[in-house]
Amino acid sequence: MFKEFKDFIATGNVIDFAVAVILAAAIGLVINGFVDDIMMPIVGNLAVGVDFSDLKFVLSPAVIAEDGSVTVAENAIRYGKWINSIINLITVGFVLFLIVKAYNKTQVKEEEAPAGPSQEDLLTEIRDLLKK
Repeated sequence: MFKEFKDFIATGNVIDFAVAVILAAAIGLVINGFVDDIMMPIVGNLAVGVDFSDLKFVLSPAVIAEDGSVTVAENAIRYGKWINSIINLITVGFVLFLIVKAYNKTQVKEEEAPAGPSQEDLLTEIRDLLKK
């Protein structure tokens, strides 16, 4: 059973998948940092300095005791965080689109390289050499 597991782990597909997951997590951190630290301040500035995460509709306010402690927490619909999530989704999607578009451009250049002789031409050449 250990040998089967070792053979399974050693296959290229599992290793490729593990590398892809690790790279995806690293790229996710970079993209989230880009969205949170670069794009959201710009969006907030364009929205006249509004911080969407603070927007909410209070259903029932918090009850605060005389000593300043909160006895009942505020009950609110925090739609501002939802707006931030939508903006993050759109921005992350756009950044990934740009990354994939750039990657696809590199792939097209590789495919445009002049193709060698076709398989049929090579087989014909081998046949002719064998006849000699």
